[in-house]
Amino acid sequence: MTLSGICSAGLRMPLADSFNWLLMLAAMMPPLIVAPLRHARERSFAHRRARAMFLFVIGYGAVWMTAGIGLQVMALAAQLASSDTLTCLALSASAAALWQVSPAKQWCLNRCHRRPQLAAFGAAADRAAFDFGLSHGAACVGACWALMLLPLFARQAHVLTMLAVMLFAFAERLENAAPLAWRWRGPGKALRIIAAQARMHLAPRERALRTND
Repeated sequence: MTLSGICSAGLRMPLADSFNWLLMLAAMMPPLIVAPLRHARERSFAHRRARAMFLFVIGYGAVWMTAGIGLQVMALAAQLASSDTLTCLALSASAAALWQVSPAKQWCLNRCHRRPQLAAFGAAADRAAFDFGLSHGAACVGACWALMLLPLFARQAHVLTMLAVMLFAFAERLENAAPLAWRWRGPGKALRIIAAQARMHLAPRERALRTND
């Protein structure tokens, strides 16, 4: 297929799948925007809070909907290059692993921690909330774009892959901002929190067992 054919098919496919992409975003993104939404709420006067949060979500969603077109075009191009779904999945997993260890990924994650000052009054406050959604969405796309390719190739395991990506993305947001470097980034802090909670719940049982013995 020619380049023009790929572009034409690519445009038709994302437009046809935009509703499915929106549903996927609605399922995956809420845990990722809890903290910035709280920031938008807390930095707004009471009568503007709902409006500020709404404008943040609109800006954030607009970035991801735009990114979705690009990601689906990439997925289509990969499928046209190789009809083997497993090959496409393996290539996307390799891209995700490479991006995961890159300094660029860390830069995007650091931007996800950014909490800017927001204007308090009038149109400036509306624009600040919307711009915050745009900038946070751009940082989130930068951090997650490679991971988000995986559900597009997962076929029957689409829902499970989407859930795994959402949990992984949420877990890595718990990590603090860090210097830019080539290194593995994973859900280490989330695993430590889970382990600590498990020990807290198991400790009374262990003491009860020792007492009974």
